[in-house]
Amino acid sequence: MKSVIKYRGRHVTAGDISFIKELISKNPVVGRCELSRQICQEWNWVQANGHLRDMVCRGLLLELDRGGYIKLPPRKFKPFNPFLKPKPPEEIELDQTPIKTTLKEILPLTFVQVRRTAREKLFNSLICHHHYLGYTQPVGEHLKYLVFSISKQRPVACFAWSSAVRHLESRDRFIGWNKETRTRNLHLLAYNTRFLIPDWVMVPHLASHLLARCAKIISSDWEKLYNHREVRLLVGNLCGYRTV
Repeated sequence: MKSVIKYRGRHVTAGDISFIKELISKNPVVGRCELSRQICQEWNWVQANGHLRDMVCRGLLLELDRGGYIKLPPRKFKPFNPFLKPKPPEEIELDQTPIKTTLKEILPLTFVQVRRTAREKLFNSLICHHHYLGYTQPVGEHLKYLVFSISKQRPVACFAWSSAVRHLESRDRFIGWNKETRTRNLHLLAYNTRFLIPDWVMVPHLASHLLARCAKIISSDWEKLYNHREVRLLVGNLCGYRTV
């Protein structure tokens, strides 16, 4: 059946729209959140980790409503949106005594994936108050790492990795992707969105050492959280891209 609209890679047909209309008609008191969950369950619209694509479905419903294809029920409440009025992370005080030494002297280094853990606040604080781009709430799949020096008993670096944006011409040209290849493989690409070594950590060759170490562990950590492995990591800057 011919698609009426395409949203986030999904083709929505006239039959899909009829199903949504019927679902709304049969459940007049059901709110928008429950409606999107029921649609995801009926369509088996899930992420790689098995979770419903609930938020994406809500976006589709709004798109259909604005286009006049359906009439959504009134909002029951307006949820707080942290992206509209973001509250900066609270600053957590740390020992900032300079660490000026060799790489050998601060080994061993331990990588700790802190997303959804008690240490995530420390990561957010360091990025917010010590990274030149500051902190922004990631969207989509992402991981956050703190790197600790066991000998110094302090964090010496932070990494943030996020899922890739859908369309980026310079990236696709660098990798050699056409439209079909990008659609098939985009979920296998991770972006290094933040990399911080605080000013008080002055260790030659530390950055390259950390990047090489992180490249070896991120795939398994990503799989634990999202049920698929990253096979290629992309580090972007103003000069272009390189893979690790």
